[in-house]
Amino acid sequence: MTLLMPHIASRMFNTPLMIDAGKLAAILTGLGARIVDGGVEFGDIAAVEHAPFANGRPSESFGRLGDRLGRAYEQAGAGNRIFDRLGPVAVIPIEGTLIHKGAFLGQSSGETSYEGLQTRINAVRRDSSVRGVAFEVDTFGGEGAGLFDTAHMIAELSREKPTLAIVNDFAYSAGYALASAARQIVLSSAGGVGSIGVVTMHLDHSKRLERAGTKVTVIHSGKHKADGHPFGELPPEVATKIQNRVDAMRDQFAAMVSEFRGPRLSKAAALATEADVFYGEDAVKAGLADAVARPSEAFSQFVSLIR
Repeated sequence: MTLLMPHIASRMFNTPLMIDAGKLAAILTGLGARIVDGGVEFGDIAAVEHAPFANGRPSESFGRLGDRLGRAYEQAGAGNRIFDRLGPVAVIPIEGTLIHKGAFLGQSSGETSYEGLQTRINAVRRDSSVRGVAFEVDTFGGEGAGLFDTAHMIAELSREKPTLAIVNDFAYSAGYALASAARQIVLSSAGGVGSIGVVTMHLDHSKRLERAGTKVTVIHSGKHKADGHPFGELPPEVATKIQNRVDAMRDQFAAMVSEFRGPRLSKAAALATEADVFYGEDAVKAGLADAVARPSEAFSQFVSLIR
């Protein structure tokens, strides 16, 4: 047994994740053999392949906003502006897998960092010429670390300027937490929202080590110092502690979403979803979204209202 990519493994195992289970299975299917020699099995949960904005971006019909290369040249000539805009409306994409830290803005290698989002949020808050902000959302979620601060930053922005989350096509788990901080959520007819829950994984190498004739002795000082180590089965008391942690984070998640959505979605209702996902009009009926519309039309109407 060899841990091939320990840094990635440390961000996937024994840490709370706010990501759809199908997407997590896809990540493990793709990276498992590169994280752990021999691969990782994920039970009977079907892997979900997801390409952000595969059906087009809400802002594509507005010329330069859909032209990434054109935007790069425009930004270079305008002091490297770090967000897109159409007149007084700023556009901030939230796409791909969400990670805590990353010294980049926007999407890179299928990931969006909370660090980059926070930089953009601060920029649009400071810019007095920005009178509204549209968030283009297409994500199955990601890491829990960094999420809550970022969501509260969007909520603070929403108290200062009109905001709209346009879901095209998914806002799951951490992605939904961010979308819920906007004043309103609009999703496409086939769009999905929800997955208000938390997942964590423990990787047990003991059988593989046994087959390899290898024994690892964990020597530690402090009763809980080695809790959750990957070289043996997870003791029941440690499993209970981890379960309590993810339950507490789910409760915090539901409370935050309820705070942002107000009377449209109570904490009890958020918890009652049991981390299920909702589509189209069902999402609106459940209080997880405000309207179903074509994303490009929703964006156009938002721009018209702000102007």
